[in-house]
Amino acid sequence: QVQLVESGGGLVQAGGSLRLSCAASGRAFRNYAMAWFRQAPGKEREFVSYINWSGGNTDYAGSLKGRFTISRDNAENTVYLQMNSLNTEDTAVYYCDASNLANVRPPALSRGYDYWGQGTPVTVSS
Repeated sequence: QVQLVESGGGLVQAGGSLRLSCAASGRAFRNYAMAWFRQAPGKEREFVSYINWSGGNTDYAGSLKGRFTISRDNAENTVYLQMNSLNTEDTAVYYCDASNLANVRPPALSRGYDYWGQGTPVTVSS
């Protein structure tokens, strides 16, 4: 069983930045592919970003490329999401997901992941 705890969300003005963290339990973290999803009020859950077990393969939702950066520190059992140039459309609860697999194909589907956290809310004000 893997437990995921997200942190780093909050209130930020448009144009600002936030760095989300996801701390994972378990010694096998280095073997897991990880992803970030988000869900805005009244909308479906959507893919944000993906990173494979080694960090050598990443992917992003098309609209987020260039603004968001995913990374991981396997020594610290943590995955990060650096979010820059935030706008009001980025307001959502952000979730960290983990897969039992080292690589997930395709990475953007929720069903490819086995564990998820409680989420951290991000609110971007105009």
